[in-house]
Amino acid sequence: MNETKKTSRREWLIRAAKATAAYPIFNMGIMAVSCGGGNGSSKSTSTQTSGGTTYTGTDDQLMDDIERAAFDFFWTEASPATGQIRDRAPAVGGGTSTFSSIASTGYGLGALCIGDNRGYGDSAQIKSRVVTTLNFIANTMPNVNGFYYHFVDINTGARFNNQIELSDIDSAILFCGVLFARQYYNDPQITALANTILQRADWNWFLNGDTTYSMQWTPEAGFSPDRWDHYCELMMMYLFGLGSATHSIPAASWSAWSRPPISYQGYNFVYGDSPLFVHQFSHAWFDFRNKKDSLGIDYYQNSVSATKAHKLFCLSLTGKFPDYSNNLWGITASDYAQGYTAWGGPPAKGPIDGTVVPCACAGSLPFDTADCLAVLRNIRNTYPNAWKRYGFVDAFNPVTGWYDTDVIGIDQGISMLMAENQRTGMVWQVFNSASEVQAGMAAAGFKSS
Repeated sequence: MNETKKTSRREWLIRAAKATAAYPIFNMGIMAVSCGGGNGSSKSTSTQTSGGTTYTGTDDQLMDDIERAAFDFFWTEASPATGQIRDRAPAVGGGTSTFSSIASTGYGLGALCIGDNRGYGDSAQIKSRVVTTLNFIANTMPNVNGFYYHFVDINTGARFNNQIELSDIDSAILFCGVLFARQYYNDPQITALANTILQRADWNWFLNGDTTYSMQWTPEAGFSPDRWDHYCELMMMYLFGLGSATHSIPAASWSAWSRPPISYQGYNFVYGDSPLFVHQFSHAWFDFRNKKDSLGIDYYQNSVSATKAHKLFCLSLTGKFPDYSNNLWGITASDYAQGYTAWGGPPAKGPIDGTVVPCACAGSLPFDTADCLAVLRNIRNTYPNAWKRYGFVDAFNPVTGWYDTDVIGIDQGISMLMAENQRTGMVWQVFNSASEVQAGMAAAGFKSS
């Protein structure tokens, strides 16, 4: 099938959302066209676009502010009884929704460990929350062959409604957080709970007789015919499957998905006709630096090129959207004034309207540090309405004066983890000490380059 004709998971979810407009709660969730991220709620229409107080902190202090605010989100917007975390919440705090994303919880486990390491909260309380979260996932939250429903009730862990899919990609993000917590604490109770979760995931089952994973499963329809068969955020799933101690998949699955090339203004890289986050999510956990796989691809440098090309793409739009500049760019799957969308480029994708998405740069901090920090500092300086209790709002539009009122868990997560990786490499160091990670990377043929 022609690569441009394939159905991406995000596009499938958008179509599904349009088909279920009669279900308001479902519509809120299914517009999560990335791994989480429900449809936008009420939108701010503030016209504040300049005149902020100059931010005087160092670059490291700016990244610490981002991490500390994200930790506040993941701590506060979780159920203390289950550890499950809201998919989104008001940027000023005070979330009340019971709509939880397993991807948000996965990032949240990473955030808890980083927060403990940095002293953002009481160490005993943080560890207790980690144990609560893992115990609930291991022993209470419904699973099918070790995989979990994309969106669940924050208090019960039940599938949020009968439209929600069993998600291999969102389960993978959850597993990343589980594994990271296990490696960080090296505690017998945490290790036992984490191993229960990780070792029962039957990755062969999600192959459904093929060499690539199905995109989803539901009790009503079974496996989706759509496949994770071209480059995107999928690497974490295949590495987990390759490295599984209990349900490993064939090594051939690593080379079974396509890697379509693109060339843009001198940058050549593999892409999946998807937003920038696909070059970030697996990299938040797996350390691809200075390595090439069996196909000879350096995925870290690939993300460097993708990020730099994305900046040039945004600058190419300045004739239409004059807000984009060297110090203000970044478009990835996010809220916008009309809801939630998957957009970006190159090539242009989605209803681009001048909106800036802070996590586009925050999630790429290790790939293009100076340029991304310049953007984040400029937003702090120039657009004060874009910074709230939980850090940067999910998106804002300097052209129209629109500011989102929400933050989204997965966008908070990628921002926090990549800031920490840029500062210390701590997530990479801890996560990649796991035997499952090392086995998966070896099976994919990764070697130092």
